[in-house]
Amino acid sequence: MKILTIIPTYNEKDNIEKMINAVLSLSFKNVEKNSFSNDGIAINLLIIDDNSPDGTAEIILDLKNKKVDEKYIFSDRLILIKRASKLGLGTAYVEGFKFAVENNYDYVITLDCDFSHDPKEIKKFIKTIGNEKCGMVVGSRYKEGIRIINWKMSRLLISYFANIYAKFITGADITDLTGGFNAYSTECLNKINLKDIKSKGYAFQIEMKYRIIKQKCAYKEIPIIFYERTFGKSKMSKSIIFEAFFTVLKLRLGLYK
Repeated sequence: MKILTIIPTYNEKDNIEKMINAVLSLSFKNVEKNSFSNDGIAINLLIIDDNSPDGTAEIILDLKNKKVDEKYIFSDRLILIKRASKLGLGTAYVEGFKFAVENNYDYVITLDCDFSHDPKEIKKFIKTIGNEKCGMVVGSRYKEGIRIINWKMSRLLISYFANIYAKFITGADITDLTGGFNAYSTECLNKINLKDIKSKGYAFQIEMKYRIIKQKCAYKEIPIIFYERTFGKSKMSKSIIFEAFFTVLKLRLGLYK
């Protein structure tokens, strides 16, 4: 099984090296033994950087070219796409999905760079993929109770009720439509016209899940723990919230084809 993890970045110099090491040092021996009979697991990391002025891309390239005992540590396992400007989360993921499809990956796993998503939980996604054979695995902060660490109550309430609203309007039976820790099979991604995706901000997460469900791909939610970032600045803004609010309505009304 060939898996591509995708992380969009903008000004993540405080987190990027630790995240790369965390993802590419994962071991899947136990997961493979329990979930797969014949296929091994190969995981690569694609980072899509929107021309971060803090030097995030330069750190990535330094790590990619780093040698130990005359061998490149990450070599081809670490891939960087550096874009000319800040183009948005949604377009970054779409570019990453296209890369995965064109390079014959079986699954993509999306996560944030700020350690709000624990890279160790990637193993849980891969085990679910192997056992359930589903086209989408959703990491939920709200399945089996609220699993968010160190958020202010105001932000927690906004997120919680936003998901209730999105679920009610779209009819999608998912507790966490706005979460960013997810896995998609490239088979299901091929059923979606990625060019039609309209959302640029966090509304992208809702739109993707909605489109996958509309294509009748099997899916499963698994509980994950979400941590407030320790370093760097949150990308959340009022414009992102408004985009998500109206995207849900447009999806339900069929305005997004």
